[in-house]
Amino acid sequence: MSHAIPELISYLEELAEPHILFDDQYRIIAANAAYQRQFGQHFSVIGRTCYDVSHHFSAPCDQSGEVCPIAQARSSGHRERVLHVHHTPKGESYVNIELVPIKNEQGQQVYFVEKMEPLRVKQGNHLRQGLIGRSPDFLHMLEMVARVGPSTANVLLLGESGTGKELVAQALHDASERAKAPFVVVECASLTETLFESELFGHERGAFTGANATRIGLVESASGGTLFLDEVGDIPLPMQVKLLRMLESGTYRRVGSTELRRTDVRFVSATHRDLQAMVADGLFREDLYYRLCTFPIQLPPLRHRAEDIKLLAIALLERVAPQRQLTLSDEALQYLSAYSFPGNVRELRNIMERAALLCDGLLIERSHVERSVASNPIKRIQTLTSPSPSDTEDRSLREIERNELRTQLETHTGSRAELAKKLGISERSLYRKLRALDK
Repeated sequence: MSHAIPELISYLEELAEPHILFDDQYRIIAANAAYQRQFGQHFSVIGRTCYDVSHHFSAPCDQSGEVCPIAQARSSGHRERVLHVHHTPKGESYVNIELVPIKNEQGQQVYFVEKMEPLRVKQGNHLRQGLIGRSPDFLHMLEMVARVGPSTANVLLLGESGTGKELVAQALHDASERAKAPFVVVECASLTETLFESELFGHERGAFTGANATRIGLVESASGGTLFLDEVGDIPLPMQVKLLRMLESGTYRRVGSTELRRTDVRFVSATHRDLQAMVADGLFREDLYYRLCTFPIQLPPLRHRAEDIKLLAIALLERVAPQRQLTLSDEALQYLSAYSFPGNVRELRNIMERAALLCDGLLIERSHVERSVASNPIKRIQTLTSPSPSDTEDRSLREIERNELRTQLETHTGSRAELAKKLGISERSLYRKLRALDK
């Protein structure tokens, strides 16, 4: 096999994507020019191990808490694909890895070719916005984004409130061929049935009282790009029919117009609801569900991402208090790691913002975090990893939440946006809860 190595290296040099070649001892034999350009290495990687260069590990990935594509290839006998976090001169980067084993005459895997493709998403600790994490559940979710992102398939994001569904939707858009076109958000929870059709499809002048001018809809605004239907489970049944028609035919009409318009958008939807249960209860159309759910992606709750809490907390502190160089004590981090975060990443952000305000120095102590958690005025249902509460207990908890919300509404004198911030929830979540109060 060794006599073929020069030819293989020559072949890799002609490839546009970054590639490295290494032996069965993980030692890098060659790295093509595209690899050098992409990852900006200013030193030779030849002779070093792949896990040392990419991860700064002292042992192979599968012995250091990461998924190792070599171990997978040895087990399966064929090419493997994984998502890794790589160290680069510009910081950490999410990288798609595709590894191909090369066998000798006896069928033994003696060399490996690895193609690397950085995931086109906002990422890393050095950014104040973007996806941050390295826990297995988070990386699995991001791997699904990497797989489906470049396609045209409709994606349904499933997860609890506060898990970052809009950020993941943006990542899907960034990873697609539509990345330079618009990314448009439809906040389904805040739209009434009368407004939904006009917001989505637009309207003609005079179509209804107050329609003083022609207005394009969000579908038209997203032309060529991605339309993100946030909280799609809140779409009223009559409007589900019209959305389904557009998904099936690719056409729609503005309110007050007979002209048929064609749309060119990719649909990404998100919900915290159990749409399958809603279908069974007749609250969501089954045909619409299957149209939207071509490729479902489950977003993990923060309580399943313990390894990411420190990374997120530090990044969020930089975001909420950029003028201060705040740090967290070990005791504060231990407390956060043990907390269940029913509000997920959004709640962590609010906790960090309150803790920063409670801290006079530069070190946030456990006491600051405890006070920050205790000051949350709304008593939300604690979704722990322990068994779920019974239906009776669940109804009681919901009633407590509703009573607390009614009290806050009676005493609050500011805007709805200010109330949402005070409660530690998004405006969309607040509108959902207000609508529930009227039922």
